[in-house]
Amino acid sequence: MADFTLVNLNMLYLRFRAFVEKECHTPLGCMYLISALEKKGISVDFRDYQLYNGDEPFDKDNFLSFLEGSADIIGFSCMANLLPFTVLMMKAVKEKWPQKILILGGVGPKAVEMKLMERFPWIDIIGKGEGENYVPELIEKVLKKQSLRDVPAVLYRHDGRINENKRPQRISDLDSIGLPAFGRVDLTKYQGYNILTSRGCPYKCTFCSVAPVWDHIAYFRKNESIIKEIETLHDKTGQELFLFQDEFFLSGKQRAMDFCETLKKRGSRLKWKAFGRINLVDTELMRAMSDAGCIELRFGVESGSEQILKRVKKEFAPQQVIEVISESARIFQRTDAFYIWGFPFETMQDFYASLFQMVSFRGMGVRILPSLLTYLPQTQMYDDYKDSGKFEFFPGLIPEYMLTGHELCRYPEVTIEDKYSYIFELIRQHPDIFTGFYLIDVQSNIMPKLDILKKYGFYPDMEQSAESCGAHSAKLPAGTITSPGSPNRCV
Repeated sequence: MADFTLVNLNMLYLRFRAFVEKECHTPLGCMYLISALEKKGISVDFRDYQLYNGDEPFDKDNFLSFLEGSADIIGFSCMANLLPFTVLMMKAVKEKWPQKILILGGVGPKAVEMKLMERFPWIDIIGKGEGENYVPELIEKVLKKQSLRDVPAVLYRHDGRINENKRPQRISDLDSIGLPAFGRVDLTKYQGYNILTSRGCPYKCTFCSVAPVWDHIAYFRKNESIIKEIETLHDKTGQELFLFQDEFFLSGKQRAMDFCETLKKRGSRLKWKAFGRINLVDTELMRAMSDAGCIELRFGVESGSEQILKRVKKEFAPQQVIEVISESARIFQRTDAFYIWGFPFETMQDFYASLFQMVSFRGMGVRILPSLLTYLPQTQMYDDYKDSGKFEFFPGLIPEYMLTGHELCRYPEVTIEDKYSYIFELIRQHPDIFTGFYLIDVQSNIMPKLDILKKYGFYPDMEQSAESCGAHSAKLPAGTITSPGSPNRCV
């Protein structure tokens, strides 16, 4: 038996319907962690719940069957969308196998770690920060039944008390981590091949849940390391398209220009996608990216209103948005523009400014990806409103798949089957933990805007595919390259 079972519960696009659609993405966080553990001689049994191929992934018995034969130490990695489900499944695991030590990690518990430990006694340990920094030492200590007093970044139980150890400094040399453990997964089962070129973001957008995870500090990999990873994946799979999934890939013009030049010098014919930032790109850079194989650029526009952009601290103006998105649409095969709507201070005038931009850009061929504002606990936005008494739980605005931040709001068609009601009951009982499922001013602020967005086709009917599906995948626009197929690939 392995020393440690690691379970990936970072899943998107699961629907409570007659069937389940899902996109499977390479579990980079887990793969980096596996690499770090194996360097220390710790054997890892990795189980990716994305690849569960049954029709009822949220069924407790199915999940327990998935974990049959697991190690006596199990780690669960999840995002906020599946934190309620993960907590409940950890309870089921503890009830069936009380001897197992259960560890919770990933970004899902961010900012609510102590509350989770206090209210859910079946969680033995919660880890904070970069797993490579502490998980190998943690597993070694647990295996040897030694004290966790000196293990950084963990909350754990001892003598009836919950102890919290300090986080270590961030990993500044990302190249020292090495490449993810590609050999531990069947890469043909994943739709997208995602790559991280950096960790963190220095910007302080008030709604953002990503930058606070990294303490608003960004560190970067060297271009040579990034290209080595691309070439390794290409050699293993034949894949010709990659997504740089970190939001701060275009952290500076010179770094990006150097990357493009290095790719061109190597004669690479591979294609790639990336996220950009309105105030960090210009025509010269975008053309250099296109020449180096970039076929798609994605921007977090968030709003067409100058008032909103200032208030959420985006650090650019609507006119910049118009200029950059228009130019990007001319240069790249595809441009994505992400918008957020439903801010509690968003007037109808602000909303219409966004809508005008969205409709205009869509006419240029830009893919528009609107999202209802999500109040995650690590965000400044949640902090500003947490004591307002205005939050309400409105299941009709939770999509059939659990919250992702790119909702398909189909109110009032969404219904929750009785067999899943226990998940939503947990959310109701702990509003200060599962904050992302709560909204402000549903009837007067959100519903009128949702109705307008639906009229303009931004939230499709049940039988249609949503624009937002695939927003984070490395799938190709139709008519470009064909990637290797597999009958086991998630679709």
